[in-house]
Amino acid sequence: MVKPDAIQEVGTIIDTVYQNGFAICNMKSVILSRNEAEEFYREHFGKPFFNTLMSFITSGPVLAMELKAESAVTRWRSLLGPTDSRAARTEAPSSLRARFGFDNTKNACHGSDSDQSANRETDFFFKSNAKRQSTARFADCTLCVIKPHAVKEGVAGKILMAIQENGFYLNALQMFHMEVANAQEFFEVYKGVLLEYSKMVDELCSGPCIVVEICGEGDVHKAFRDFVGPSDPEVAKHLRPHTLRAKFGLDKVRNAVHCTDLPDDACLEVEYFFNILNQ
Repeated sequence: MVKPDAIQEVGTIIDTVYQNGFAICNMKSVILSRNEAEEFYREHFGKPFFNTLMSFITSGPVLAMELKAESAVTRWRSLLGPTDSRAARTEAPSSLRARFGFDNTKNACHGSDSDQSANRETDFFFKSNAKRQSTARFADCTLCVIKPHAVKEGVAGKILMAIQENGFYLNALQMFHMEVANAQEFFEVYKGVLLEYSKMVDELCSGPCIVVEICGEGDVHKAFRDFVGPSDPEVAKHLRPHTLRAKFGLDKVRNAVHCTDLPDDACLEVEYFFNILNQ
């Protein structure tokens, strides 16, 4: 779990996760209430630091991730480093807590301490009845979908880093495993318009995608669409080589990301994922 103090570093953290051989099976940004935070950290109840931890963990969004790898718990804790970020900077300077944490509470990330804890904590965020408050705000926003091929290639973190480095704010993130009917409904505006419609649907259903509510200054829809680039990566490479599709796209269907085309659809597309599909 990425804590509020490191949420602005999620692109780099996700890239580090992939670079270290983990698969991300689930992901969701949420705001925890005090009661939810107390439930999550119940083993620390009554300890001297508990109230400080509660105030901090409810002070902003967190990003929960379900990670999968051989010896995942041990390897993730090793990648995190010592609990106190000050000690981590001396003992494990390349660890996540050394790089992005501040002290023993504001220490960038949480990691499950056992297989049993991992099961309880992933259920807390991802079980079907776990309705945590989304961080999506459905205003002054646009949509980005990192397509399954880019997730499989392990470049989702690099895409998120590029988005953040270009002045956009990742206001909400969630991993979705799309069903055909939902993908058809989402891309319906392109049916009969784009020859690639059926292949676009197939691609969106071919594995997990990462959906992001993008916020920023001014006309965020236009600015982000310009940054994504032409739908054909070959065209993008020649005309707009610094765009996301030029850097990460493969062809017209596997072009790394979907972004909202029409300004009037921006909030509607965000609502489709973060509201309708979350019900």
